[in-house]
Amino acid sequence: MAWTKKQIIIAFVMVLTGSINTISAKWTDRITSVNRQGHEANFNHPFVQADGMFIGEMTCMAAFYILRCWKRRARQGASELSSDSNPNQNIKFPPLVFYLPAVCDMTATSMMYLGLTLTYASSFQMLRGAVIVFTGLLSVGFLGRRLRYFQWLGIVTVLAGLVTVGLSDFMTSGDANTDINGIITGDLLIVMAQVVTATQMVIEEKFLTKYNVPPLLVVGWEGTFGFLTLSLLLVPMYYIPAGQFSGNERGTLEDAIDAFVQIGNNGMLAVSLLLNIGSIAFFNFAGVSVTKDLSATTRMVLDSVRTLVIWVFTLAIGWETFQYLQPIGFVVLMVGMMLYNDVLILPFLRQRGILNDQQEPEAAPILAGDRGADEVDKGSQYGGTVDF
Repeated sequence: MAWTKKQIIIAFVMVLTGSINTISAKWTDRITSVNRQGHEANFNHPFVQADGMFIGEMTCMAAFYILRCWKRRARQGASELSSDSNPNQNIKFPPLVFYLPAVCDMTATSMMYLGLTLTYASSFQMLRGAVIVFTGLLSVGFLGRRLRYFQWLGIVTVLAGLVTVGLSDFMTSGDANTDINGIITGDLLIVMAQVVTATQMVIEEKFLTKYNVPPLLVVGWEGTFGFLTLSLLLVPMYYIPAGQFSGNERGTLEDAIDAFVQIGNNGMLAVSLLLNIGSIAFFNFAGVSVTKDLSATTRMVLDSVRTLVIWVFTLAIGWETFQYLQPIGFVVLMVGMMLYNDVLILPFLRQRGILNDQQEPEAAPILAGDRGADEVDKGSQYGGTVDF
């Protein structure tokens, strides 16, 4: 079945904005500007960047209400107006149920942005695939799910891909101009962040499945709570000593004042941060449309394309040097994700009669690979029609 022009456009927007999201974040880390002490320094403020990401997520709530108003106007005068078929229109739910997932999102995002300041953009994107491993394991322990053989096989394959990507960073970091300890630390922070992300997904599924909440609204509420909480935490972070994890000359966990001083001294920082915020918003909206008009499987494939685009782009502009293990790790990761989600490989074998396995009624949720950030298909998770 051929795609329509609309489907092609939203698929392109998802890949483009998703790629811009990671690339702009890494670009921000590489930009130098005069800081509060009058010295030229890199913009190393991961918690301020994470706060900006939540602003992007908050715009999804605005998008939800704008779309709802538009749909209501479109239905004005229709005969079926009195029997609205959209179950999400009058849904009642306590917004505070999104606070705990928002805290998890805040923690994971901050760890990932901190890791990104230390490692490569392509590795950052690939290592986020570890969320499949932890979500699968946590769903067994806390949701009582039974993973099928292909999901366990997918988890093992993803682990092999993660090890390969990590080894590629280790070999690349042999260059005298790179900090091997920083790169490995960054990789570990990104992988550890996936544990928190997986916890967030399990919490969301356990406590929110009873609410038929549109996914755009879920993202909007989590962005709101995440922004408010992290903004408050920037105050104590200003005084907490952080040692080697500090990116500012004061040696504290975060110096938000210094961040705004650097932004004021270099307009390109404002551009890169706005690109990051805007790409988060459009990526979420495009992801919603892809899941609604195409499928969660298509979204997973497009997300893989995004990872490839980021890797090729960073190589082309000289942010990274080619390491043969990295494309191998990428392929292994993609195979693992396809096995876990039961797409392409196993369905092809079934169609050819090579594989004859009995499908069971219960399976782990399909994972989309990223949450913008992002990582699990909320369209299927919340009973809604679309996703983050």
